[in-house]
Amino acid sequence: MSVDAAYGARSAEYTSLFGDISSTHPDDRALVADWATQVTGPILDLGCGPGQWTGFLHGIGADVSGIDLTPEFVELARSRHPELEFEVGDARRLHRSDGSAAGVLAWYSLIHLAPDELPQALAEIHRVLRPGGALLVGFFDGDGDDVEEFAHAVAPAWFWPPDRLAEELEDRGFAVDRITRRREPGARPHAAITAHRKA
Repeated sequence: MSVDAAYGARSAEYTSLFGDISSTHPDDRALVADWATQVTGPILDLGCGPGQWTGFLHGIGADVSGIDLTPEFVELARSRHPELEFEVGDARRLHRSDGSAAGVLAWYSLIHLAPDELPQALAEIHRVLRPGGALLVGFFDGDGDDVEEFAHAVAPAWFWPPDRLAEELEDRGFAVDRITRRREPGARPHAAITAHRKA
């Protein structure tokens, strides 16, 4: 089953569990808010799901819109946040103009891309970001040096060692600004990278 179909089949369940911003980690909300307040211009919430982060960003004053691969999520996001713009789209083929975004939030939206698919998505993000534009990526933190596939509840996903993902970003024209990591008992290890498109 494709990733969009897998999430579509479980969209109501996912939304009930994770569709409210209160279900997110407070450290993540602080990180995303701090990042967004430094972005001047439109932000694209890439892989927005039912729109919890899009709504959060709008609530702190960001000019934000959302894109998701799963039509069911886009319908839910539109119904939950009718004041915001959402569309169905693929990170590997974004229907956005070159340099049209000042920031891209990719919060756990790249985790289902195989290592050989990720470069295309990063190239597309680079294309739609203006020079100097900001990127924030959230992902599952991997141990050691290898990218590892694991059985995510919805669809296969990958652990990325932060240094390896940072190298991928650098190779696609980004400058990495900051890497954060969080490990807590009973939860998969988390990491985030803030970066910007090189001028």
